[in-house]
Amino acid sequence: MPATQKNNLSLTHVSSRREINRDNLEADIVAQAERVFAECGYEGTSIAAIAENVGLSKQNLLYYFPSKQILYKRVLDDVLDSWLERMTVLADPALQPEDALRSYIEAKLRFSRERPWGSRVYGMEVISGAHMYSAEIRAKVVPVLRKDIEIFEQWMAEGKIATINATHLLFAIWAMTQAYADSASQMVLVLNQRALTRKDFEAAEKLICDMVLAGIRILP
Repeated sequence: MPATQKNNLSLTHVSSRREINRDNLEADIVAQAERVFAECGYEGTSIAAIAENVGLSKQNLLYYFPSKQILYKRVLDDVLDSWLERMTVLADPALQPEDALRSYIEAKLRFSRERPWGSRVYGMEVISGAHMYSAEIRAKVVPVLRKDIEIFEQWMAEGKIATINATHLLFAIWAMTQAYADSASQMVLVLNQRALTRKDFEAAEKLICDMVLAGIRILP
């Protein structure tokens, strides 16, 4: 192999490795920022605190994310995209309403269990009025919500479920499942535990599923 070609391959390999390292570092920054934003809120969070958690200087972190707002929106993007990706099960044409809703609720509770910090960051942004993220919510959440409502309307038209207000049913499911991330601190105090357990999430899943399915079931 000619020396020039070898050099080009070597440079390509180094460039690829640098890109991987950069992606890993950015992922670490976002993960640490997710927790700090959840614990301190946007106003109470400093870039210096996030940088310290990552093991970088403030200046080095700002090289990757030039401002706190840019990093905050990246965290919210990551959280919302992950949440919406898990919610696609409702649109699976192979599933009957009961199975689709059970899978939907299970996926939402699993997200609250696996990404509690992210759920809290998103929840705080919404509770505060979504002043920094309203455009993204409209662009990403509204189209998915409309498609999900169409699925419920199709089920109703086919006589598979009772006539319901699908929009508010979904709002209720979001609220019930997200509470196991956003209100976990209160729950563990009441339960006199250090943390919510898998059994707690399994009990929540059964109860929420039973409630929702009872609400959509067609009575004989």
